Amino acid sequence: MPAASQDGAATLSSAPPALDAGEASAVAARLFGVDAAATLLASERDQNFRLDGGAGESWLLKVSNPSEPADIVDLQVAALDHIHARAPGAPVPRVLRNRQGDATAAIRLPDGRRTCVRLLTYLEGLPVRGTPRTRAQRVSLGRALAGLDRALDGFSHPAASHDLMWNVAHADRLAGMIDQVATGARAAMLHAFMNRFRAVQPQLARLRRQVIHNDCHLFNVLVAHDDDTRVTGIIDFGDLIEAPLVGEVATGAAYQLRGTDDPLGAVAEFVAAYHAVLPLDAGEREIVAELMATRHLVTVLITEWRVKRYPENRDYILRHNPESWNALFLMADMGSAALRDRVLSGIDTGDLR
Repeated sequence: MPAASQDGAATLSSAPPALDAGEASAVAARLFGVDAAATLLASERDQNFRLDGGAGESWLLKVSNPSEPADIVDLQVAALDHIHARAPGAPVPRVLRNRQGDATAAIRLPDGRRTCVRLLTYLEGLPVRGTPRTRAQRVSLGRALAGLDRALDGFSHPAASHDLMWNVAHADRLAGMIDQVATGARAAMLHAFMNRFRAVQPQLARLRRQVIHNDCHLFNVLVAHDDDTRVTGIIDFGDLIEAPLVGEVATGAAYQLRGTDDPLGAVAEFVAAYHAVLPLDAGEREIVAELMATRHLVTVLITEWRVKRYPENRDYILRHNPESWNALFLMADMGSAALRDRVLSGIDTGDLR
């Protein structure tokens, strides 16, 4: 892969930790004083365990990938602390402290590698991915993401500008992957979308930047069991990064295409809802649709590349892959202007009641 992305690929290229449930329970008890049964949750590059205590309490134990730098973990901890200080009611996990009052603790994995663990509150809810998609839900999701970004506004951290393969603003660094993962017409389509991104990339330098979640897909947003339009959680801050704010909207919008007869109309509803809470300026509106397409391009490239290295985790790695291919096919014959106008059509109507 391109040399420019080597540092950012380190965590994706490193085998995830491999604690079993019993070991996770022991770690939680020893370091955090939590006596609970552990259940392994699906993850790509780290490990997450749900901890259930006897009194009905639940927590989340996060075991970082050993290649994850300590300052990146600290970035995630500091961001969550900032959000809770700025917006106490925000639907994000709270970082808990261990017996020494620290947010993280070091452990040695069974294979000898060292890493760190964290304990978070566990947010109840259903992943949006498993619920019926409706306009009301998309409006709720757009508003919730905008509220999160408002809470993150003003947050800074020395590690926030770290290298990250999933940063859509630097998608051009993945261009060398195209001919590794696709051939023929598919490769030609990917090259075409990469060229479209390169055409708008210079505009990013003029747009506002801040720390963003950067991974607001439908598994990372939870809704209430009794009301699938009420957001109860935005989780997984592993892709947190300082980047153009418009990349946040584009990433969230990219996952609104499924579960509807009018995919781009659904995207327009989400973007308009975000805009109603945190208005996009003219430059951001001009390129948000193209960056949405670029997110699908990045998804295809990274997942096709990564699954070749970790085929045992194929189902999890490729969970967004088919939809990203479908999204690219859907948009391939649309010019940038037509795509932009369709995605912004909800802003023009202003009807979000």
